Amino acid sequence: MAQITIKGVAKSFGAFKALHSIDLCIADQEFMVLLGASGCGKTTLLRIIAGLETPTEGEVWIGDRRVDHLPPRSRGIAMVFQNYAVFPHLTVFENIAFGLRMKKLPQSEITNRVQRAAELMHIEQLLRRYSGQLSGGQRQRVAVARALAMEPDVILMDEPLSNLDALLRLEMRAELKGVLAGSKTTTIYVTHDQVEAMSLADRISVMSGGRIVQADSPVEVYRNPAARFVGSFIGNPPMNFLPAKSVGSGQWQVAGMTFAGPDTAGSAIEFAIRPEDLAVAAGGFAAVTRVVEPLGAHTLVTAEVGGKPFRAVLDSDIAVRPGDALSLLPKPDRIRWFDPDTTLAIQGNSQ
Repeated sequence: MAQITIKGVAKSFGAFKALHSIDLCIADQEFMVLLGASGCGKTTLLRIIAGLETPTEGEVWIGDRRVDHLPPRSRGIAMVFQNYAVFPHLTVFENIAFGLRMKKLPQSEITNRVQRAAELMHIEQLLRRYSGQLSGGQRQRVAVARALAMEPDVILMDEPLSNLDALLRLEMRAELKGVLAGSKTTTIYVTHDQVEAMSLADRISVMSGGRIVQADSPVEVYRNPAARFVGSFIGNPPMNFLPAKSVGSGQWQVAGMTFAGPDTAGSAIEFAIRPEDLAVAAGGFAAVTRVVEPLGAHTLVTAEVGGKPFRAVLDSDIAVRPGDALSLLPKPDRIRWFDPDTTLAIQGNSQ
């Protein structure tokens, strides 16, 4: 069993605090993605789990073993790096076999494991080539195969697809998800790419400023962000936010419209809606189109509502030009509300 439990882990580099008391439980065989912008602490947390960094405070457990005092080789993990870290002077076979030889396994078992891992990553025809002769995508497959061949309890991946082109990333995402689900390992995957996170993860831990802001399923993180930051970071384009003023018990005025919302003591909160949850229909926000971006299946419109930028994702059949007036009507069940002081979601905020 490879459940990972992180208890109160903090990390300081001199006066800079990279992680603030992280608590996180990752279930056996779960695919957990650590998502956030550069500098949020996601790679530092991964390196602490790997044993490449020592926590300033806290504990790391894998299964029923506390491992934060153990060297990386004793933790039952394998790691895939952003820069592949394959050896150009070795063949593909020897690259995949490298960790197995370090463990002094019998040659027959090494051969079987290398062949099996290579077949999973569709590189069995490349085993006799030197890795310096391979493309970036092929080298990344070698790195993943090397990790799989170790049959680890946990695989840690640090932005493994970031050096690949867009089409190859799409192909590798699909393969990784299938292969890792079949391997029955626990996976922790670091990325700043929300599309990767949404498509791969069983759960996403959204990080900011050395803290986990929300850890939940991709759908829940997208539909019900726990904080304003999550709504503004997840989604392309991100959520729209507008100020709301109280006009009575549970009634809120937003850019000339009145909505039923949370019954809270505050006189001002924030209204939020995703751009795809707007329709061109009577009775909506009075908007003036500023920028129109045709994107094939849909059109991204940047408009102005209440003096603020406001984006809408519209069907490509809707004809709209810069300067046009639009009425943008939000779907009532997709409206979310946030506290402007704490920036946290107000519970029970959908109507």
